[in-house]
Amino acid sequence: MDGGVSRISISLPPDLLREFDEVIRAAGYEDRSKAIQAAMRGFIAEHKWSGKLRGTGVGAIVMVYDHRVRGLQQRLTDKQHRFEEVIGSTMHIHLDRGNCLEIIAVRGDVEEIRALVRELEGERGVKQLRLSLVQT
Repeated sequence: MDGGVSRISISLPPDLLREFDEVIRAAGYEDRSKAIQAAMRGFIAEHKWSGKLRGTGVGAIVMVYDHRVRGLQQRLTDKQHRFEEVIGSTMHIHLDRGNCLEIIAVRGDVEEIRALVRELEGERGVKQLRLSLVQT
């Protein structure tokens, strides 16, 4: 891109957009575009940094999901069982009537941990997922 801007269109659930608008107002952003640019820059920086790690790592996967999505909890558990060699422990917390927080302690091959993250975040009903990983 040579100094101009690109216009994009995205689809969002109304409650997510409403919450985003509340947060950007509280943070002092003038408009959605600036807030989305900041969010994208943060997302890119985080993934570039974690993408450079190789070998063995330790960390945590923090995930919020809607447990009311039919079959989601079972699919998440099945995926975790397939990656048992990198999962040390899992903590499950009920946030409210519909949302659960899961914290998964991981240790092992960084590529295997990333594969687990990709599998988990691809599930419908996973609202947020963050990987915090450090090299050992």
